Amino acid sequence: MRRFCIGFLALAALLAVSCGVKVPSVTVGGEAEAAVISPDYTDIVFPCNFQPLNFIIQNPGDKFITRVSGVNGGELLAKGAVVRFKLRDWQELLEANKDADLTYTIYARRNGQWTALASFRNHVSADPIDEFLTYRLLAPSYEFYTAFQIRQRNLSTGKDREVYNNRMHYNPKEQQCMNCHQFRNYRTEDWQMHVRQVLGGTLIITGDEARKVNLKTDGTISAGVYPAWHPSENLIAYSVNKTRQFFHEKNIHKVEVQDPASDLILYDIDRNEVRNIASDPLAFETFPSWTPDGRTLYFSSAQQPDVAQFSSDSIAICYDQIYYDIVRMSFDPATREFGAPETVYDAQSQELSALLPRISPDGRYLLFSLGEYGTFHIWHRGSDLWVQDLATGESYPLAEANSDDADSYHNWASGGRWIVFTSRRDDGLFTRTYFAYFDRDGQAHKAFMLPQSNPTETYDRVLSYNVPEFTVEPIRQSVKTLSHYISEPVVQAKYAE
Repeated sequence: MRRFCIGFLALAALLAVSCGVKVPSVTVGGEAEAAVISPDYTDIVFPCNFQPLNFIIQNPGDKFITRVSGVNGGELLAKGAVVRFKLRDWQELLEANKDADLTYTIYARRNGQWTALASFRNHVSADPIDEFLTYRLLAPSYEFYTAFQIRQRNLSTGKDREVYNNRMHYNPKEQQCMNCHQFRNYRTEDWQMHVRQVLGGTLIITGDEARKVNLKTDGTISAGVYPAWHPSENLIAYSVNKTRQFFHEKNIHKVEVQDPASDLILYDIDRNEVRNIASDPLAFETFPSWTPDGRTLYFSSAQQPDVAQFSSDSIAICYDQIYYDIVRMSFDPATREFGAPETVYDAQSQELSALLPRISPDGRYLLFSLGEYGTFHIWHRGSDLWVQDLATGESYPLAEANSDDADSYHNWASGGRWIVFTSRRDDGLFTRTYFAYFDRDGQAHKAFMLPQSNPTETYDRVLSYNVPEFTVEPIRQSVKTLSHYISEPVVQAKYAE
């Protein structure tokens, strides 16, 4: 989609419109000035069931009117530099213009004269997005967890609700952290999240039952960390990680997060048993992810540099020499046995690191982040999103969706046409949530930010959004119910040889 200029345009007398907003009469000669809006919702493809894309006009002017018209009919008008659309009117416009373009024209008044800025177009995709997005919202901190929340956004209406917050069991001497919420098959009947420190354990919800489990056993190096629900069996694959955080004195990257040890385990929910499934003492295995048919487990794996074999502190010396490949193992649900590891994407030979493998719902594409080194790409500015076409073996970056800053932690929507990820492209400091359309040719389109009902809050909120996960339905438990589950005694998992 290309911007187009108004050219010589004369709009006759003022046109009366609803809500008292009128389109002004203007005459523009030559090439029109480009509209500058924040967030940048220009020339994008967005879902037909998405909440209003509200924005702020950044062009100069003392008054503004914004007009949005659909190819198939319908029109919205809004006045002011802060542009907010009414939900019902927005939904009606999108319904009338599925798989069609919307044209945006902004009128700015300067020195008593109205100017029409260059119009831009957005495309309303007929492919809907999953209605709910669950994410973690936190203040920037390296040591304290005083204000963590897990929240859920209805992407069709923009309504946002709290799922859980770590002050429900506040202890001034010992704080509580919660992380790694994940759902089975995009539904909320079965899901899990970790609680660390106060009342710690892994909360596993299956239907109407809940169990808080300690997955740390004598045979594993830690409790479960990064989870992957099996799509059909009552199994969850986890990485178990010994994680270290350290800081640079002089480096564009402020902090490094590394694992001096990590393995993969399989947790049998029905038997309350864990067993090791990838525990090479000379390798770091992490970020498990199942294929939709449940017959293959993908993960990231790095070989330890020689120096890393001596002590956990030595990881700080060789942090930039650790490169992760994408690896997979076959899985037989009947016998619950795994095949031999097979490298799918060789990043190590390029002195790069490939993380967080995610398979598209149709099984065709492998989505991952590719960066300079290490296991925590959200701190690395060079991290980009890549895909591998599993039918052809071709790997390539999602150039239209990527940015010059960190792009990482990504997930597919259930229909396979939308991806969500976190990015630091706005200021290099805070992670914010972005979406991109993934078309039937395997290409991503320009990414756009999760909207706010009041767009003035977009950058004023000094908070980071991370771990975005799609579901097709809302979480069923209230904050109070989850707090009750978390307060229950922990159940110790058994280790199976």
